[in-house]
Amino acid sequence: MEKEKHRQRFLRDPLPVRLGGLAATLGRISSSAREGSEPATTRCLIEEARHMIEWTAADAEPEAAAELVLVQRQLTLWQNAWEAACRDRRQRVLLSVQAKIWSDRTLALSGLLGPTT
Repeated sequence: MEKEKHRQRFLRDPLPVRLGGLAATLGRISSSAREGSEPATTRCLIEEARHMIEWTAADAEPEAAAELVLVQRQLTLWQNAWEAACRDRRQRVLLSVQAKIWSDRTLALSGLLGPTT
C-alpha cells in the first residue's frame, strides 16, 4: 500500500522532475555505498531507484528509456549481490562510482540543468 502511494505521488510530477528525483536517489546510493552505511539502507535505496525507473522509463524518449532500463538491470544485479558485496570495500566503491555516473547522466537527461554547450 505504501509503495502505491509513493508511486501515485511520484507520477504527479512532470518527467524532468521525476528524472531529477531518480538522479538524487542514485546520488544517495553512491554516498551510502561509499561511506559503508548500514547495508539495509543501501539496499532500500537501490529498490527505490529500481521502482522510480519502472515508473518513469515508459514516459521517457526511447534512447533515454533504454539507458534507464540498463541502469535498472545493473541495480538489480547489485541488489542481488549486495549482501556479500557490502562487506568488500572495493565492491562498495565500485557501486559508489557507478551510481554517481548514473546520477550525473540521469540529471543530464532530465534537462533540469539547462542546455549543455
